[in-house]
Amino acid sequence: MFNWQGAAGICINEKQEVLMVLQAAPGEEKQWTVPSGTMEDGETFEECCIREFWEETGFNIRITEKVHNKNGIISEHKISYNVEYFLVEIMSGEITIQDPDEFIHEIAWKSIEEIATLPLAYPEDIHIIEQVLKN
Repeated sequence: MFNWQGAAGICINEKQEVLMVLQAAPGEEKQWTVPSGTMEDGETFEECCIREFWEETGFNIRITEKVHNKNGIISEHKISYNVEYFLVEIMSGEITIQDPDEFIHEIAWKSIEEIATLPLAYPEDIHIIEQVLKN
């Protein structure tokens, strides 16, 4: 079984909107998610979150706290996964699509009401986002 590990960053602005990215690999349907991705060799979850957030959005961020851990098994693909979610704040930068994988198609601030209507790459994440917005 392949063990996949990654990190995700949840960034909330003063209007209580969440920074989301529209992503898809070639041939896939475009879906929204918070900035996230795969850990590289030698990275911590925190370093992965900071790097992926910058690659996908153009923003340098600071992690303020770990908010969730999601793990499980996708048996049909023989993959176990572990994703750590962090609440982050923007330190510098501007919205820029610079993803080296070229999977990011749009970056936008979305309200929780808008997020509930979007095609989400990980629909279960809406509960994580709602919980963070309540705190």
